[in-house]
Amino acid sequence: MRNEGIGSWTARRARTSPERMAVIHEGTRHTYAELHERVLRLAAVLRELGVRRGDRVAYLGANHPALLESLFACGALGAIFVPLNTRLAVPELAYMLHDSGTHLVLHGVEHEPQARELLSTGQISTAIGVTDPGPDGYEQRLVDALPQPLDTRVGLEEPCMIMYTSGTTGRPKGAVLTHGNITWNCVNVLLDVDLTADEVTLVSAPMFHTAALNMTCLPTLLKGGRLVIAPRFTPDLALDLIEKERITWMFGVPAMFNALATSPRWTDADLSSLRMLEAGGAPVPESTIRTYQERGLTFLQGYGMTEASPGVLFLGEADSVRKAGTAGRPSFFTDARVARPDGSTAAPEEPGEMVVRGPNIMYGYWGRDDATEITRTDDGWFRTGDVAVADAEGFVRIIDRLTDMFISGGENVYPAEVENVLHAHPAVDDCAVVGVPDATWGEVGHAHVIVHDGSSVTDEELVEHCRTRLARYKTPVFFSFVSELPRNASGKLLRHRLRHSPRPPTTNAS
Repeated sequence: MRNEGIGSWTARRARTSPERMAVIHEGTRHTYAELHERVLRLAAVLRELGVRRGDRVAYLGANHPALLESLFACGALGAIFVPLNTRLAVPELAYMLHDSGTHLVLHGVEHEPQARELLSTGQISTAIGVTDPGPDGYEQRLVDALPQPLDTRVGLEEPCMIMYTSGTTGRPKGAVLTHGNITWNCVNVLLDVDLTADEVTLVSAPMFHTAALNMTCLPTLLKGGRLVIAPRFTPDLALDLIEKERITWMFGVPAMFNALATSPRWTDADLSSLRMLEAGGAPVPESTIRTYQERGLTFLQGYGMTEASPGVLFLGEADSVRKAGTAGRPSFFTDARVARPDGSTAAPEEPGEMVVRGPNIMYGYWGRDDATEITRTDDGWFRTGDVAVADAEGFVRIIDRLTDMFISGGENVYPAEVENVLHAHPAVDDCAVVGVPDATWGEVGHAHVIVHDGSSVTDEELVEHCRTRLARYKTPVFFSFVSELPRNASGKLLRHRLRHSPRPPTTNAS
């Protein structure tokens, strides 16, 4: 085949294992042969609409097989896929569509109002409803199309998708992931997770993020396993699908696994088919780890970012208990190290910036050569902006974002470390710490705390709690009790808003 990229995968799977089940979604089942035919039909539809090599095609909707079909059809044509976050407002979507130069959007029925608004403003020229039963809807267009063989020449170095970063401090940037980036990431997953061709993977995390799409969906399909796609996550639906479809592998963020473990059905749920649980997005609390261990289940954890397609570090099952709290060691074909400001490698347990390189690292930011340039070191490493420490065995702990660190009395303070201590207080439901200006110390900590319903705690009590566990300079000086923390559409904390919030009277004299 001349197509070396993602767009050839359904053809290769249809050639190798056409009869195997590929995708299950709400009662609909497609084999690899059927999936490939649908991809060819969609490619014909897109080509009829004028999509050519290098053009961008966006998808806006809940988890659905059409998202995968759109990705593969774009890859077959040499076009570029743009998955959109369903939690974004129309102005945010419009910015991404304008920035990427996208004029065609496929969308779920629940996002038809947004699609209509984007059409009415001229931001896009074509919108196709994935569940629209009409003559211009997705399924009817596929029925009317001719599934002609397609083998466009596409190299691994060519762009495959533009995945927009969250934009916690400014406008989102589009990370350009090539076919090679995504392929090598999938190879890393196959090696790190040790997938089998009989894998049955539950996909309930949003597929518009790289974790669900590139870390679970695509590696499963590459190996010839089976995807069970849930439109969204709920504990009941997840438990139903685990039992009915005999799920062997699932990915989730800690909040999802916590929700499962606190479900009234947890104790009696049939989890005997589960072979692997993979968590990402944040460290899994030790209490959650213990709850799953009691059911004979172990978490696989890792660390990654959109710009790395996304896998960087991985903590496998063999070390999951012994090295709990770390993000693991570098994935097989990815290099990662902790660097000092001068670029040299930090000593064990010495904090520094995590830098990475490998064939899974993005090509760059779409249309932003300036932003791309500042992420690269002189010798070609990608600067993650995350502060980390490595132990003597090479297992890495992610401490905080470099931009979140503040300096108090000449000492570095990492908010994540302080937040972990605050989280350990039984009355604290959530919290965030930022550095604020101080005439004496330069900067001091300001903690924003959400208290559990039915609980109470004073700032004096939290100061005492921190001082028994942290150095004095790390203990926050100010405490604000709030009902919520500002987050963006992806759920990431917007610390810059907290830095400018009013300060209450001083509690801790520091």
